[in-house]
Amino acid sequence: MSQISSTAIIELAVDLTSSLNRKDRFDRLLDTVRKTISCDAVALLSFKGDVLTPLALQGLSRDTLGRRFFVNEHPRFEQLCRSKLPIRFAADSPLPDPYDGLLVDREGDLPVHSCMGLPLYYDDKLLGLLTIDSLTPHEFEDIAERTLEVISAIAAATLNTALLIEQLELQADHSQRVVAELTEEAWKRDGGELIGESPIMQQLKQELDIVASSDFNILIYGETGVGKELVARTLHQKSLRQNGPMVYVNCAALPENLIESELFGHVRGAFTGADKNRAGKFSLANGGTLFLDEIGELPLAAQSKILRAIQNNEIQPVGQDNVEQVDVRIVAATNRDLREEAEGGRFRADLYHRLSVYPIRVPKLYERVGDVQVLSGYFVEQTRRKLGIQQLKLSIEAIEHLEQYKWPGNVRELEHVISRAALKARARQKGKAIIAINQTDCGSLINIQVDDDTEQLSANIALSSEPLSTNTDLFEGYSLREATEQFQRGIIIDALEQNQGSWAAAARTLSTDRANLNRIAKRLNIKVTKRIQ
Repeated sequence: MSQISSTAIIELAVDLTSSLNRKDRFDRLLDTVRKTISCDAVALLSFKGDVLTPLALQGLSRDTLGRRFFVNEHPRFEQLCRSKLPIRFAADSPLPDPYDGLLVDREGDLPVHSCMGLPLYYDDKLLGLLTIDSLTPHEFEDIAERTLEVISAIAAATLNTALLIEQLELQADHSQRVVAELTEEAWKRDGGELIGESPIMQQLKQELDIVASSDFNILIYGETGVGKELVARTLHQKSLRQNGPMVYVNCAALPENLIESELFGHVRGAFTGADKNRAGKFSLANGGTLFLDEIGELPLAAQSKILRAIQNNEIQPVGQDNVEQVDVRIVAATNRDLREEAEGGRFRADLYHRLSVYPIRVPKLYERVGDVQVLSGYFVEQTRRKLGIQQLKLSIEAIEHLEQYKWPGNVRELEHVISRAALKARARQKGKAIIAINQTDCGSLINIQVDDDTEQLSANIALSSEPLSTNTDLFEGYSLREATEQFQRGIIIDALEQNQGSWAAAARTLSTDRANLNRIAKRLNIKVTKRIQ
């Protein structure tokens, strides 16, 4: 046959660049090979573990796709797999042809014919073979060796690209399945159900059903211990992003100098200690939900950067010039009144409005009439499993005792009371199959009522083994917020004095995170000055 023109080779390469998926790439490859080289059959086979697997073929019966050719059983394939260069088998070669009886246009054994194979190497690794057959003898003898090498290189690149894309798709699919499994596991482990039948809880559940399927940013607010994180998990689980990641960030625990890196990531060399690229929380949450707990604790400088990410759906890792697009739904939680914080200049008003597209208030436990007993049953069963108790129950007196209390620590406090009570009951009734929690096991729970001229304020104190003393005269004339800040200032200064000005030791004394203590102290204008003598 005549030489293959350079134009045909260029058209082969250009045509392949326009295909997208694996099947399309392979079909285009075989189409253009048959246009370039006159032949009756062409096949593309992948090589893995001494087995050749047909990926695409033309001119051969369709059942060939289901065959797996063990290289050591087929001499022609064995020669091709050992060669780095194309091989043209002689028309009268005695080696059996693996395609005998498989050509579409011919039944029975193959007559004398032309056959050649092109080993497909990429980075010195054999990826597969391209085989070409013609019923016309000596059909391929005039094709230049260099031309076949070029076709081999193009075919190898096509096969490598397709296999790489397939591998990446499999990895992405696997990662998505892992995320879904882990999310589901965490959902079940951490308690995936909002327990409660009170009217106010029914209203909360209805609100979650309404807003969950949207992509609105959500601000969850309520007292400490009411279950804001569980509400956030419920929103994610009910949303269209439920198979994506839900990434948790405790804003109160973020060191101020690393907030930007934690949220947006950094590139290698961005700062001392940045020895490799690191993805931030926004990137990890891409396609899912980012839960910013204690959002009110973030400093103003960090708030402005989060605002940009929310407004433009883009982030800029520390040390990187280019911005990256992200698809993240923000769910934030706080026990502060962010409207009041914004009016006082302690929280960015524009960020507050961005976050509170649909604000959700989680009710206090004492507002949830009738839910204490239901929640108690839930926690009793959880505790029974943890402690390995055969049967654990609450006495009627214990239930009444729990229901009369106002629960300043909300659901979290109830959970802790049940856990402690179960331990006491087990120790008291050692060896019994059915252990009953009574009122004594729950401890003393006393409500103190304080009246003034304008309103009735309920203050609830759970008495522990140590007496709690208060002196309200110290805070006379202060608002609730001012009194709280004065109290915080006093105990922080006292802890610092006890620990010779050590922030780390003071944080341990107060059972809090050092970064959080520093942030609170900065807000309260508390400083430690050290002098060298």
